[in-house]
Amino acid sequence: MRYSVNLILSVLIISLCATTVRSQTKQSMRIAFGSCNRQNLSQPMWNYIASDQPDLWVWLGDNIYGDTDDMKVLKEKYEIQKNQEEYKKFISKVPFIGTWDDHDYGRNDAGKQYPHKKESQQLALDFLNESKESVRRKQEGIYASNTYQVGSKSIKFILLDTRYHRDTLMKDTSKKYIVNTTGDILGEEQWKWLELELSDKADAYIIASGTQFLSEEHPYEKWANFPTAKKRFMDLLVKANTKGVVLLSGDRHIGEFSKTQISGLNYPLYDITSSGLTHSATNNTSEANKYRVGPLVNQKHYGLMEFTEDGKKLKIKIQLKGIETSVFHTEELWF
Repeated sequence: MRYSVNLILSVLIISLCATTVRSQTKQSMRIAFGSCNRQNLSQPMWNYIASDQPDLWVWLGDNIYGDTDDMKVLKEKYEIQKNQEEYKKFISKVPFIGTWDDHDYGRNDAGKQYPHKKESQQLALDFLNESKESVRRKQEGIYASNTYQVGSKSIKFILLDTRYHRDTLMKDTSKKYIVNTTGDILGEEQWKWLELELSDKADAYIIASGTQFLSEEHPYEKWANFPTAKKRFMDLLVKANTKGVVLLSGDRHIGEFSKTQISGLNYPLYDITSSGLTHSATNNTSEANKYRVGPLVNQKHYGLMEFTEDGKKLKIKIQLKGIETSVFHTEELWF
């Protein structure tokens, strides 16, 4: 990956898990994020994101639309995105990290049965500028973490892989997914890794997943399709006794803030979905979500988080923004 000199002062690679520690001396930090980016569509959003002067960009998945079993075709589609003029200009100035979802994994809604996942993983890591020596190239799945220092506060970004080990989902006659009551999403090695990552007592954890964590009522892909895995995830947050967690997700071609209170956590848990960099579900105007706060955003958009050390606390301002950097919704958290 690329990281600007003024942002990165040190890099530590910890063996046996894809963990990177990155420090900076700034008292605040801006992170932009998004998903659902079709490589052959117009991409005006990069110029608006750049105007917010982010210190980091985070890909949440569907970074391209590969949808193929032919790795040559998948590579060519990544190359189209890498050479897209606005994006090329953007990443020449802004470092980036990320994970994947189904379309860049290789097949719509695919899980662990996708036959080309090993080859696809290497192409995804090429796109993310991961070094040839990276632990991510040797493990099964592209999960990783990156820790940043803002003043005296540490912020850990945990990028989950919700494809490589995910169990199968079936559909009923109405094409709605049938809940897999015993199925898993992360796989045992990633679960062990995640528990370790949550044990270092960072001031905030930002956990990214291609699919939504909290939303339950829509018929599409979501963590709620795997209730055992979702409960295991929430139980792990409680067990870790973290100071604060914010969830990020993509996939849905909409944007929204979801919020709930988990027994055992002393802060509200948010899932911010940002999905629609090049195309959005403009016909989706009234989808139910009992956890939603603020509007359902069905226009092209991106997410922006600003971290500031505010006295003894870490302030996190989170927004969903669109064309001309219009603001759809804002929430502020303190950890």
